[in-house]
Amino acid sequence: MKEYLVVYEWAGRNWSAYSPDVPGCVATGKTGEDVERNFREALEFHLEGLRQHGDPIPGPRAHSGHIAIA
Repeated sequence: MKEYLVVYEWAGRNWSAYSPDVPGCVATGKTGEDVERNFREALEFHLEGLRQHGDPIPGPRAHSGHIAIA
């Protein structure tokens, strides 16, 4: 099992999601739960498409952290 970093952003009217490790794979949703579900489905679909075309599956490389600024 691979774990990919996913960035969730509030876009003013809906949520969006993407993974820095999987360029071109994005999703949106009305709620946080919606976008999480939609991105999971999009990621599975995207990776399956890569497999079918014989393209390499990107490995998870991105990490996250927080920096506090006073």
